[in-house]
Amino acid sequence: MAVAFTAEERARITASLLDTAEELFATQGLKKTSLDELVAASGIAKGSFYAFFESKEELYKEVMIRRAPVLGKRLAAALDRPPGVEALAHIMRELIDVLTTDPFYRRLLTRPEELEAVARRVGAEEVARVTPHLLTPLLDYLARGQADGVIVADVPPEVLVGVLRSAGLLVLNRDRFGPDHSQVVEATINALARGLLA
Repeated sequence: MAVAFTAEERARITASLLDTAEELFATQGLKKTSLDELVAASGIAKGSFYAFFESKEELYKEVMIRRAPVLGKRLAAALDRPPGVEALAHIMRELIDVLTTDPFYRRLLTRPEELEAVARRVGAEEVARVTPHLLTPLLDYLARGQADGVIVADVPPEVLVGVLRSAGLLVLNRDRFGPDHSQVVEATINALARGLLA
């Protein structure tokens, strides 16, 4: 017989599952995180997990959705500046900062197979619920810069986002650059920012 949870219990258990999942998914990833580990802190049986989430992938998606507004706010502050070298450089520094300070998003961005597994299980349209907080404002910003003649117009905004994200590859491979790593990062950011201007 299924256990009936009160509204308060559901809220507490859901929050506990989300907190635990965020930590475990960031350190171990989706595949290596077991249901036993996910339910341990919430005090429910493994079978009761499914009263809250259909799958681990569904829980992963909900962690992404819960965290997206926080990162969206950080990016929004960078997008307040008018397009130019400094603004584009600032956006890249914010993206790099996310990669260096946020273990959940670092894992998400460096292990695309996890996001693909989530999309396969819960649907790409569900995963896209995160986009309005993160990607849409950046795409809009770049498109406005193109319309104003400030940012190169012959490259789709989606490709420009890839160029901005590429600065993060330097951070993920910092051991290859030695003691001059921070100078390499800054020089690359400035070169990319200048190269994106019309």
